[in-house]
Amino acid sequence: MLVAERLHKIVQLVNERGSIRVSELSAICEVTEETIRRDLDKLESEGKLLRSHGGAISVKDTQAETPYSEREIMNAEQKERIAEEAITHIRPHDRIALDASTTAWWMAKKLPDIPLTVLTNSIKVALELIGKQQIEVISTGGILTPRSLSFVGPLTERSLDMYHVDKLFISCKGVHLDRGLSESNEMQALTKRKMIAHADTVFLLADSSKFGVQAFAQVAAWQAIHHVITDERIDPASIDRLRDLQVQAHVIKL
Repeated sequence: MLVAERLHKIVQLVNERGSIRVSELSAICEVTEETIRRDLDKLESEGKLLRSHGGAISVKDTQAETPYSEREIMNAEQKERIAEEAITHIRPHDRIALDASTTAWWMAKKLPDIPLTVLTNSIKVALELIGKQQIEVISTGGILTPRSLSFVGPLTERSLDMYHVDKLFISCKGVHLDRGLSESNEMQALTKRKMIAHADTVFLLADSSKFGVQAFAQVAAWQAIHHVITDERIDPASIDRLRDLQVQAHVIKL
């Protein structure tokens, strides 16, 4: 493969996947990881991609939210197992918040019917909890976004200002070890930022595919996150980095 062909292939792969690791590119292109790193530096200098910890991410427009119906089936096994682990951190009479992620919906689906207060901006989460008699559900209200089935906007943020929770369980589109958490658009990012501000303990629910991704709108730095629940496909170096950031990682087996 000629150099120009390799560079074109790298950009194509990054844009198709959203993010990719150096080790994967090395195997696909059949060159050393050092060569791939030089290629990525060159492509970043040309504005064709962004370097990330251990790989590269796409610079394509990321403002559009992925429809809920698509997110529901993406990495479903990992999300279900992450949700099961998250539930083990909940105690009777906790006041918790669940965002509008599909992993939070899995939590709502699997939550036992125990005394809890659940604050959420998700229609799907609220509907899932309706039949659980001991769980009090508080919906934020706000502007309904059809693609994510979530409430966002000024009314949502004002509603969140009224409450304080013991634990927040949140996901996001991008998890970057240097740049923190990010979302597809500003309204989602602002809602999640407000949720974080009103929680004592924050659990990030993120399958391994989200690591190394930088989405459009910044949500939070790592100082605001206390726990990460992810799956065993995560790069071990990322676990070490989380430890350095004083974030407790819980890695589930698939």
